[in-house]
Amino acid sequence: MAYLTDRKRAAGMGSAKSGTLHHWHMMISSVALVGLIPCFIFTFGSIYGAPYEDVVAYYQRPFPSIVALLTFAVGFIHFRGGVQTLIEDYVHGFAGRALLIGMICLSYTAMAAGILAVARLAL
Repeated sequence: MAYLTDRKRAAGMGSAKSGTLHHWHMMISSVALVGLIPCFIFTFGSIYGAPYEDVVAYYQRPFPSIVALLTFAVGFIHFRGGVQTLIEDYVHGFAGRALLIGMICLSYTAMAAGILAVARLAL
């Protein structure tokens, strides 16, 4: 019978060594969103309810279209990271892996759809 200390039992079962990097990515994307969300609200809010021709002309200008593109990209990357953490913490086994794959596909698909919509308006 082997007598192991708590430290010896925990050796080799540590972190996956990606938590710090994930945390920094989440911090960077949240700081980016602190600036992007108000800009998006002000640029989108000023054209909200306008006729289609005015919206197309508005988003053909570089600043509103760049703000919208960056907000979609950074927002869905931040969403992916947050939901990934949630699934990894609370869902285990095959269901966790399946939800993780589905969530990653959903977030990148939504990001691509938003970017494509703004690009079609801008071009």
